[in-house]
Amino acid sequence: MRLRRRRFLHLAAGALALPAVSRLARADSYPSRPVRWVVCFAAGGPNDVTARLVGQYLSEYFGQNFVIEDRVGAGGNVGMEIALSAPPDGYTIAFVGPNNAINATLYEKLPFDFIRDSVPVAGTMQLTNVFEANLDLPVKNLAEFIAYAKANPGKVNYASGGVGTSLHLCGELLKVMAGIDIVHVPYRGSAPALTDLLAGRVQTLFDNIPGAVGQIKAGKVRALGVTAPQRVPALPDVPAMAETVPGYEASVWYGIAAPHGTSPEIVSKLNQGVNAVLANPKLKERMQELGGDPMPMTPDGFGKLVADETQKWAKVIRGANIHLE
Repeated sequence: MRLRRRRFLHLAAGALALPAVSRLARADSYPSRPVRWVVCFAAGGPNDVTARLVGQYLSEYFGQNFVIEDRVGAGGNVGMEIALSAPPDGYTIAFVGPNNAINATLYEKLPFDFIRDSVPVAGTMQLTNVFEANLDLPVKNLAEFIAYAKANPGKVNYASGGVGTSLHLCGELLKVMAGIDIVHVPYRGSAPALTDLLAGRVQTLFDNIPGAVGQIKAGKVRALGVTAPQRVPALPDVPAMAETVPGYEASVWYGIAAPHGTSPEIVSKLNQGVNAVLANPKLKERMQELGGDPMPMTPDGFGKLVADETQKWAKVIRGANIHLE
Protein backbone atom coordinates (compact mmCIF):
# COMPACT_ATOMS: atom_id res chain seq x y z
CA MET A 1 0.00 0.00 0.00
CA ARG A 2 2.84 2.36 0.88
CA LEU A 3 4.49 1.73 -2.52
CA ARG A 4 1.22 2.31 -4.37
CA ARG A 5 0.62 5.55 -2.48
CA ARG A 6 4.16 6.71 -3.16
CA ARG A 7 3.78 5.91 -6.87
CA PHE A 8 0.43 7.77 -6.98
CA LEU A 9 1.94 10.87 -5.39
CA HIS A 10 4.87 10.73 -7.82
CA LEU A 11 2.56 10.51 -10.84
CA ALA A 12 0.32 13.27 -9.49
CA ALA A 13 3.29 15.58 -8.99
CA GLY A 14 4.44 14.81 -12.51
CA ALA A 15 1.00 15.59 -13.92
CA LEU A 16 0.89 18.94 -12.13
CA ALA A 17 4.26 19.83 -13.59
CA LEU A 18 3.24 19.03 -17.17
CA PRO A 19 1.54 22.36 -17.98
CA ALA A 20 4.60 24.31 -16.82
CA VAL A 21 7.00 22.03 -18.72
CA SER A 22 4.82 22.25 -21.82
CA ARG A 23 4.65 26.04 -21.53
CA LEU A 24 8.41 26.31 -21.17
CA ALA A 25 8.95 23.98 -24.11
CA ARG A 26 6.77 26.17 -26.31
CA ALA A 27 8.69 29.25 -25.23
CA ASP A 28 12.01 27.49 -25.84
CA SER A 29 11.00 26.67 -29.42
CA TYR A 30 9.50 30.12 -30.09
CA PRO A 31 9.35 31.33 -32.77
CA SER A 32 9.01 28.23 -34.94
CA ARG A 33 7.17 30.07 -37.73
CA PRO A 34 6.86 33.65 -39.05
CA VAL A 35 5.62 36.36 -36.68
CA ARG A 36 3.01 38.86 -37.88
CA TRP A 37 3.80 42.43 -36.82
CA VAL A 38 0.73 44.66 -37.24
CA VAL A 39 1.51 48.31 -37.98
CA CYS A 40 -1.50 50.59 -37.69
CA PHE A 41 -0.42 53.21 -40.25
CA ALA A 42 0.36 53.37 -43.95
CA ALA A 43 3.41 51.95 -45.67
CA GLY A 44 6.24 54.44 -46.01
CA GLY A 45 5.42 56.39 -42.85
CA PRO A 46 7.69 56.54 -39.79
CA ASN A 47 5.87 53.69 -38.01
CA ASP A 48 6.13 51.38 -41.02
CA VAL A 49 9.75 52.33 -41.75
CA THR A 50 10.78 51.73 -38.12
CA ALA A 51 8.97 48.38 -37.95
CA ARG A 52 10.58 47.16 -41.19
CA LEU A 53 14.00 48.22 -39.98
CA VAL A 54 13.71 46.53 -36.57
CA GLY A 55 11.86 43.58 -38.12
CA GLN A 56 14.78 42.88 -40.44
CA TYR A 57 17.15 42.55 -37.50
CA LEU A 58 14.66 40.48 -35.48
CA SER A 59 14.24 38.10 -38.42
CA GLU A 60 17.99 37.55 -38.49
CA TYR A 61 18.19 37.18 -34.70
CA PHE A 62 15.39 34.62 -34.36
CA GLY A 63 15.79 32.89 -37.71
CA GLN A 64 12.11 33.50 -38.54
CA ASN A 65 10.56 36.25 -40.60
CA PHE A 66 8.85 39.14 -38.83
CA VAL A 67 6.24 40.03 -41.44
CA ILE A 68 5.02 43.63 -41.39
CA GLU A 69 1.27 43.98 -41.99
CA ASP A 70 -0.02 47.53 -42.40
CA ARG A 71 -3.66 47.85 -41.27
CA VAL A 72 -4.77 51.46 -41.59
CA GLY A 73 -7.74 53.38 -40.21
CA ALA A 74 -9.26 55.41 -37.37
CA GLY A 75 -5.99 56.84 -36.08
CA GLY A 76 -4.48 53.40 -35.68
CA ASN A 77 -7.46 51.83 -33.93
CA VAL A 78 -8.40 49.46 -36.78
CA GLY A 79 -5.02 47.78 -36.82
CA MET A 80 -4.75 47.65 -33.05
CA GLU A 81 -8.14 45.94 -32.71
CA ILE A 82 -6.99 43.32 -35.22
CA ALA A 83 -3.72 42.74 -33.37
CA LEU A 84 -5.26 42.52 -29.90
CA SER A 85 -7.97 40.13 -31.11
CA ALA A 86 -5.38 37.62 -32.33
CA PRO A 87 -4.55 34.44 -30.37
CA PRO A 88 -2.11 35.24 -27.54
CA ASP A 89 0.54 32.84 -28.82
CA GLY A 90 3.30 35.30 -29.68
CA TYR A 91 2.76 35.02 -33.42
CA THR A 92 0.92 38.34 -33.68
CA ILE A 93 2.47 41.46 -32.16
CA ALA A 94 1.51 45.13 -32.46
CA PHE A 95 3.49 48.26 -33.22
CA VAL A 96 2.84 50.73 -30.37
CA GLY A 97 3.27 54.50 -30.46
CA PRO A 98 1.95 57.72 -28.93
CA ASN A 99 -1.39 57.28 -30.72
CA ASN A 100 -2.21 54.41 -28.37
CA ALA A 101 -1.75 56.64 -25.32
CA ILE A 102 -3.64 59.51 -26.98
CA ASN A 103 -6.55 57.52 -28.42
CA ALA A 104 -7.53 56.15 -25.01
CA THR A 105 -8.98 59.59 -24.22
CA LEU A 106 -9.39 61.11 -27.68
CA TYR A 107 -11.98 58.56 -28.86
CA GLU A 108 -15.17 58.36 -26.84
CA LYS A 109 -15.88 54.75 -27.85
CA LEU A 110 -13.16 52.20 -28.57
CA PRO A 111 -13.70 48.47 -29.09
CA PHE A 112 -10.75 47.75 -26.82
CA ASP A 113 -8.91 49.10 -23.80
CA PHE A 114 -5.29 49.17 -24.88
CA ILE A 115 -3.70 48.86 -21.44
CA ARG A 116 -6.13 46.17 -20.29
CA ASP A 117 -6.13 44.15 -23.51
CA SER A 118 -2.40 44.20 -24.28
CA VAL A 119 0.83 43.00 -22.75
CA PRO A 120 3.86 45.32 -23.00
CA VAL A 121 6.83 43.63 -24.67
CA ALA A 122 9.60 46.13 -25.43
CA GLY A 123 10.56 49.64 -26.43
CA THR A 124 12.22 50.11 -29.82
CA MET A 125 12.97 53.73 -30.74
CA GLN A 126 12.58 57.25 -29.42
CA LEU A 127 12.64 60.36 -31.58
CA THR A 128 11.50 63.93 -31.32
CA ASN A 129 9.34 66.47 -33.05
CA VAL A 130 10.38 69.97 -34.01
CA PHE A 131 8.53 73.28 -33.89
CA GLU A 132 9.30 75.36 -36.99
CA ALA A 133 8.21 78.71 -38.32
CA ASN A 134 7.83 80.42 -41.67
CA LEU A 135 10.70 82.81 -42.27
CA ASP A 136 8.33 85.79 -42.54
CA LEU A 137 7.12 85.36 -38.96
CA PRO A 138 9.00 88.05 -36.97
CA VAL A 139 10.48 85.71 -34.36
CA LYS A 140 13.87 84.04 -34.13
CA ASN A 141 13.41 81.74 -31.16
CA LEU A 142 10.75 80.23 -28.91
CA ALA A 143 10.87 83.04 -26.33
CA GLU A 144 10.16 85.61 -29.05
CA PHE A 145 7.38 83.42 -30.44
CA ILE A 146 5.67 83.19 -27.04
CA ALA A 147 5.93 86.96 -26.59
CA TYR A 148 4.54 87.51 -30.10
CA ALA A 149 1.65 85.10 -29.48
CA LYS A 150 0.78 86.83 -26.20
CA ALA A 151 0.75 90.17 -28.00
CA ASN A 152 -1.51 88.72 -30.73
CA PRO A 153 -3.90 86.31 -29.00
CA GLY A 154 -5.90 84.13 -31.41
CA LYS A 155 -4.08 85.57 -34.43
CA VAL A 156 -1.16 83.14 -34.64
CA ASN A 157 -1.63 79.63 -35.99
CA TYR A 158 0.19 76.31 -35.95
CA ALA A 159 -0.29 73.39 -38.32
CA SER A 160 -0.06 69.67 -37.68
CA GLY A 161 -0.57 66.42 -39.52
CA GLY A 162 -4.08 65.97 -38.15
CA VAL A 163 -6.49 66.30 -35.23
CA GLY A 164 -5.48 64.17 -32.29
CA THR A 165 -2.02 63.34 -33.57
CA SER A 166 1.00 63.69 -31.32
CA LEU A 167 1.94 66.71 -33.45
CA HIS A 168 -1.39 68.40 -32.71
CA LEU A 169 -1.02 67.73 -29.00
CA CYS A 170 2.49 69.19 -29.00
CA GLY A 171 0.82 72.52 -29.78
CA GLU A 172 -1.90 72.06 -27.19
CA LEU A 173 0.71 71.28 -24.56
CA LEU A 174 2.61 74.44 -25.50
CA LYS A 175 -0.58 76.51 -25.24
CA VAL A 176 -1.17 75.26 -21.70
CA MET A 177 2.39 75.48 -20.44
CA ALA A 178 3.25 78.85 -22.05
CA GLY A 179 -0.17 80.43 -21.47
CA ILE A 180 -0.74 81.42 -25.10
CA ASP A 181 -3.74 81.38 -27.45
CA ILE A 182 -2.72 79.97 -30.84
CA VAL A 183 -5.02 78.40 -33.43
CA HIS A 184 -4.64 74.82 -34.67
CA VAL A 185 -4.80 74.20 -38.43
CA PRO A 186 -5.06 70.43 -39.08
CA TYR A 187 -3.91 68.75 -42.29
CA ARG A 188 -4.14 65.22 -43.61
CA GLY A 189 -0.50 64.49 -43.03
CA SER A 190 2.62 66.54 -42.44
CA ALA A 191 3.66 66.82 -46.10
CA PRO A 192 0.84 69.18 -47.18
CA ALA A 193 1.24 71.12 -43.93
CA LEU A 194 4.93 71.68 -44.68
CA THR A 195 4.06 72.81 -48.21
CA ASP A 196 1.74 75.46 -46.80
CA LEU A 197 4.30 76.50 -44.18
CA LEU A 198 6.86 77.11 -46.93
CA ALA A 199 4.27 79.11 -48.89
CA GLY A 200 3.34 81.20 -45.84
CA ARG A 201 -0.26 79.97 -45.67
CA VAL A 202 0.38 78.85 -42.08
CA GLN A 203 2.83 80.45 -39.68
CA THR A 204 4.21 77.55 -37.68
CA LEU A 205 4.23 73.76 -37.75
CA PHE A 206 4.96 70.84 -35.45
CA ASP A 207 6.56 68.05 -37.46
CA ASN A 208 8.65 64.91 -37.01
CA ILE A 209 12.35 65.60 -37.37
CA PRO A 210 12.86 63.15 -40.29
CA GLY A 211 10.34 65.07 -42.42
CA ALA A 212 11.55 68.52 -41.39
CA VAL A 213 15.32 68.33 -41.08
CA GLY A 214 16.04 68.86 -44.80
CA GLN A 215 14.09 72.13 -45.02
CA ILE A 216 15.57 73.35 -41.74
CA LYS A 217 19.16 72.69 -42.79
CA ALA A 218 18.45 74.30 -46.18
CA GLY A 219 17.34 77.47 -44.36
CA LYS A 220 13.83 77.37 -45.84
CA VAL A 221 12.11 77.33 -42.44
CA ARG A 222 13.26 78.37 -38.96
CA ALA A 223 13.41 75.76 -36.19
CA LEU A 224 12.23 77.24 -32.87
CA GLY A 225 12.80 74.16 -30.73
CA VAL A 226 12.74 70.39 -30.45
CA THR A 227 10.21 68.66 -28.23
CA ALA A 228 12.70 66.30 -26.57
CA PRO A 229 13.86 67.25 -23.06
CA GLN A 230 17.34 67.99 -24.43
CA ARG A 231 18.97 68.90 -27.74
CA VAL A 232 19.29 66.13 -30.32
CA PRO A 233 22.19 65.12 -32.60
CA ALA A 234 20.14 65.60 -35.79
CA LEU A 235 19.76 69.34 -34.99
CA PRO A 236 22.45 70.13 -32.42
CA ASP A 237 22.09 73.91 -32.74
CA VAL A 238 18.32 73.92 -32.13
CA PRO A 239 17.39 74.40 -28.44
CA ALA A 240 15.07 72.05 -26.62
CA MET A 241 11.75 73.78 -25.97
CA ALA A 242 12.25 72.93 -22.30
CA GLU A 243 15.09 75.46 -22.23
CA THR A 244 12.44 78.17 -22.60
CA VAL A 245 9.38 76.39 -21.15
CA PRO A 246 10.70 74.29 -18.24
CA GLY A 247 9.22 70.80 -18.13
CA TYR A 248 8.00 70.82 -21.73
CA GLU A 249 8.53 67.40 -23.30
CA ALA A 250 6.68 65.57 -26.07
CA SER A 251 8.91 62.86 -27.43
CA VAL A 252 7.77 60.23 -29.89
CA TRP A 253 8.32 56.66 -28.75
CA TYR A 254 7.76 53.31 -30.41
CA GLY A 255 7.49 49.82 -29.00
CA ILE A 256 5.87 46.43 -29.18
CA ALA A 257 2.85 44.90 -27.43
CA ALA A 258 1.16 41.51 -27.64
CA PRO A 259 -2.43 40.38 -27.01
CA HIS A 260 -3.42 39.95 -23.37
CA GLY A 261 -2.73 36.41 -22.24
CA THR A 262 0.56 36.01 -24.09
CA SER A 263 2.81 33.94 -21.82
CA PRO A 264 5.50 35.70 -19.75
CA GLU A 265 8.08 33.30 -21.20
CA ILE A 266 7.34 34.38 -24.78
CA VAL A 267 7.21 38.06 -23.77
CA SER A 268 10.60 37.66 -22.08
CA LYS A 269 12.11 35.96 -25.12
CA LEU A 270 10.81 38.68 -27.44
CA ASN A 271 12.09 41.39 -25.11
CA GLN A 272 15.54 39.82 -24.98
CA GLY A 273 15.62 39.62 -28.77
CA VAL A 274 14.55 43.24 -29.25
CA ASN A 275 17.07 44.55 -26.73
CA ALA A 276 19.80 42.45 -28.34
CA VAL A 277 19.22 43.86 -31.82
CA LEU A 278 18.91 47.42 -30.46
CA ALA A 279 22.49 47.03 -29.19
CA ASN A 280 23.69 46.45 -32.76
CA PRO A 281 25.76 49.50 -33.84
CA LYS A 282 24.50 49.27 -37.41
CA LEU A 283 20.87 49.45 -36.28
CA LYS A 284 21.68 52.36 -33.97
CA GLU A 285 23.31 54.19 -36.88
CA ARG A 286 20.26 53.67 -39.10
CA MET A 287 17.93 54.91 -36.34
CA GLN A 288 20.03 58.03 -35.88
CA GLU A 289 19.80 58.67 -39.63
CA LEU A 290 16.02 58.70 -39.11
CA GLY A 291 16.40 61.20 -36.27
CA GLY A 292 15.93 58.70 -33.46
CA ASP A 293 17.77 56.53 -30.95
CA PRO A 294 17.30 52.96 -29.73
CA MET A 295 15.03 52.69 -26.70
CA PRO A 296 15.71 49.35 -24.96
CA MET A 297 13.37 48.71 -22.03
CA THR A 298 12.02 45.91 -19.88
CA PRO A 299 8.37 44.92 -20.44
CA ASP A 300 7.43 46.58 -17.15
CA GLY A 301 9.37 49.71 -18.05
CA PHE A 302 7.63 50.01 -21.39
CA GLY A 303 4.26 49.39 -19.76
CA LYS A 304 4.92 52.21 -17.30
CA LEU A 305 5.87 54.54 -20.15
CA VAL A 306 2.57 53.85 -21.93
CA ALA A 307 0.57 54.31 -18.72
CA ASP A 308 2.34 57.58 -17.85
CA GLU A 309 1.88 58.94 -21.39
CA THR A 310 -1.81 57.96 -21.34
CA GLN A 311 -2.35 60.01 -18.17
CA LYS A 312 -0.30 62.93 -19.48
CA TRP A 313 -2.19 63.29 -22.75
CA ALA A 314 -5.56 62.68 -21.11
CA LYS A 315 -5.11 65.93 -19.18
CA VAL A 316 -4.18 67.84 -22.35
CA ILE A 317 -7.05 66.39 -24.40
CA ARG A 318 -9.65 67.06 -21.73
CA GLY A 319 -8.29 70.53 -21.11
CA ALA A 320 -8.51 71.36 -24.84
CA ASN A 321 -11.91 69.60 -25.15
CA ILE A 322 -10.79 67.48 -28.11
CA HIS A 323 -12.98 64.52 -29.06
CA LEU A 324 -13.36 62.11 -31.96
CA GLU A 325 -16.07 59.54 -32.54
